[in-house]
Amino acid sequence: MVAPATLRVVRCGGSTLHGARAVFSADSYLLCASGDFVKMYSVATEETLRVMGGHADLVTGIQLNPHNHMQLYSSSVDGTIKLWDFMDGIPIKTFTVGSKLLALYALASSEDSVFVVIPKSGERDTFQLVSVKLTKAAGQDLEAKELSVVLDGVDASPKHIAFGREGEYVASVKEVNLQVYFFKQKQLNRFSVSAMKTKSGNNHFTCIACHPVEDCIATGHADGKIRLWRNFYHKKEYTFSTLHWHHDTVMDLAFSIEGTSLLSGGVESVLVLWHNESDCQKDFLPRLGSAIEYISMSSDGALCCTLHTDNRITIINSNLRFSKSIQGLIKSTDVKTGLVVDPRTKALVLNGEPGHLQFYCLQSDQQLFSLDIVQRQYIHQAGLNQADLVKVAFSAQGKWLATVEEREEVTDPELQLKLWFYDEETQSFKLNTRINMPHDDHITDMCFRDMDELEDDSLILVTAGRDCVFKVWMMVEDTDPEAQQSVSWSCDFVGSYHNYQATNCCFSEDGSLLAVSFEETVTVWDSVTWDLKCTFCHPPGKIRNICFGRLTCSKYLIGATDYGFLCCWNLLSCALEWSAHLNVLVLQPDPLSEHIAAVSWLSKESSLFVFKPNEPRPIYIQRNLCKEKIQLAAFVPRDEPEMIGSEKYLWLRRSQLFFLTDTQELMTLSTKSLEERLTPSSKQLAVEESLPVTPFSLLLGKHRRQQLQEDIDLGKLVRSKHEQDSPAVKELLHTPAHVLPSASFLCPIFINSLLISKDNKSAEEVADEVEMESEKTEDDSDEERDVTEMEHEDTSPMELLGEMTHKLSKSQEKELRKIRKMDYSWVSAF
Repeated sequence: MVAPATLRVVRCGGSTLHGARAVFSADSYLLCASGDFVKMYSVATEETLRVMGGHADLVTGIQLNPHNHMQLYSSSVDGTIKLWDFMDGIPIKTFTVGSKLLALYALASSEDSVFVVIPKSGERDTFQLVSVKLTKAAGQDLEAKELSVVLDGVDASPKHIAFGREGEYVASVKEVNLQVYFFKQKQLNRFSVSAMKTKSGNNHFTCIACHPVEDCIATGHADGKIRLWRNFYHKKEYTFSTLHWHHDTVMDLAFSIEGTSLLSGGVESVLVLWHNESDCQKDFLPRLGSAIEYISMSSDGALCCTLHTDNRITIINSNLRFSKSIQGLIKSTDVKTGLVVDPRTKALVLNGEPGHLQFYCLQSDQQLFSLDIVQRQYIHQAGLNQADLVKVAFSAQGKWLATVEEREEVTDPELQLKLWFYDEETQSFKLNTRINMPHDDHITDMCFRDMDELEDDSLILVTAGRDCVFKVWMMVEDTDPEAQQSVSWSCDFVGSYHNYQATNCCFSEDGSLLAVSFEETVTVWDSVTWDLKCTFCHPPGKIRNICFGRLTCSKYLIGATDYGFLCCWNLLSCALEWSAHLNVLVLQPDPLSEHIAAVSWLSKESSLFVFKPNEPRPIYIQRNLCKEKIQLAAFVPRDEPEMIGSEKYLWLRRSQLFFLTDTQELMTLSTKSLEERLTPSSKQLAVEESLPVTPFSLLLGKHRRQQLQEDIDLGKLVRSKHEQDSPAVKELLHTPAHVLPSASFLCPIFINSLLISKDNKSAEEVADEVEMESEKTEDDSDEERDVTEMEHEDTSPMELLGEMTHKLSKSQEKELRKIRKMDYSWVSAF
């Protein structure tokens, strides 16, 4: 039996990847802060290798341990600093500071301390840069209360503080002021720029970087200028030069390792490389997708990476050539499409880049691909009315995709309905039909008739609009000789009800009934004859969501109103079965069971109710699910049913519930611990996953595959010595030496793991013993020796090489035993 576990809300993806600067490890792994976690990516394969969880709140900074590059420091708003062995994802120590930590810096010159930004006690929106002494006492959970203030009145952003060469000074910018503190001299110099505003912006500081080998400070400004400060040891004799290319805010700066060049990025999505601090010598890497939030350099200078506002990581070579891109969940300004599940890939589908549809993989927390729906150039300028994607629907098997795009106009909205067909050859969607102005007003809802076995023959799409009608679209053969496809879509039926606006639509599980809500009324239609069968009305309030019950509850129809009622109607008796006073924002049925999830919003908290339509009492209630407002939800079918220990969580056995908050955090409900939730690939050692593919490894791998196949063909799998190693031996060989316990502790475990119990006998040996006893024959020492030799021959080198050896049958073995017992001593006389 599985022990009952509590159901917890966990961030499963979509967390901002630009919460802090990324860090390159010495082995070319990339470490990023992502929500409450630290993620480790392989630069070679772009795969997520580690998800390190342990912080109870947002991670605000990550830094390699300057004295051990196999370890990592991380800081969090939860007030703790953690030291990680990131190759194994093991937290070594946790230091509790006790105050919110908003940025983290680690210097090689400071052996036992790190620098953090914390709020100043007693004052609002005022922050300090402090030095935290990390005690070297034994134990895993330690307190770090010894703080010393370095700078007062700093900004909370980690981009507003930088340390100079060899940690001799620290520079901080805030608004129009720059302050530089020299540690040895204990001297503080302040500088300022004029606060006058220009057409392009103002002079406010936005970021800072220090030259690695010279006394030079680079600052970025809101008007797009970069200033290079020198001679700042003197308060009045300082100098600065100006570089200018960006037309808007400079969002981050980074010097190369040698300091010969400077990198800058901003809202233009262009990485600029300034050579020799000259305005005339610069190179560009354009079209990086979205605004550059952070720039990081690898320790050897061979790579740099940019973190973008749309959750993208771009890895760039030193010659300013694009190398790789890691794309997380794009956070668009408004998810108008809702959360839709792709039946083929089980990916979440929703708004991505402007005019695009993103397919997001929940297992890897990365985007699978992006589909350009609008197919127009998006202009990043406020106030422009541009076409955007607003509705998405998949057919049951994922062969067809319907999208609606609209451009918001005051008088005449511009609408387009597009039908896309999945092409098996190109493994992507191709546009089949484009319908201009399918409705006279905005489309409010859209759905396919889900009939798996009859999808190609009787596929139907229904759209509902504010123009007071719903339309039925069907496939017809294309008679145009110049048409590239054999079928296209056209309108087959138009329905309405008392000139009310159509707001929602959905089909029953078998596809025989269509429910369309018209403001406060729900209508039910026959999907074959399009006759109106019945209507349900439960004022007050407009219908916000409707859905049919499934499986044993298919005779019920559920609706939620914007006045806070949840209603269940019986389709057989055409009467209200039950109703509940509940302000439901999200109503989501599970496609694989009778369960329906309803999310309510009350008193600034979201609550979850899971119920079956045939009984009004919920089977599960989770009050205060989260403080954020949940806007969307989706049930995603599991690849394999999950083992659930508690009966009240059985509704999660076949599907997993995901929901998106108004801050666009993607969350889920889980009964597993973090270690159990990690994907198998992330559990493996990162070293093994990122080994380079050499000709020798290819040859060895081919030989092993051939040997394995031959052994299987023989009906007997021969295991090598490496495969016979116990788990204890594997752990001993794979665990890094600096985290292993003492040898005296490991030695008995290691020795015991190598011992083989005498009682462990194979099935063949046991069968042979039973047969020998039944024959009641004597076992002399010679026969034992012979049998032992035969057993050794079974795993001879010849068989290991895959050569066929003849195996005797049971009757032949009996004859052989009889021959052994015969007396052949008389032959010696000859």
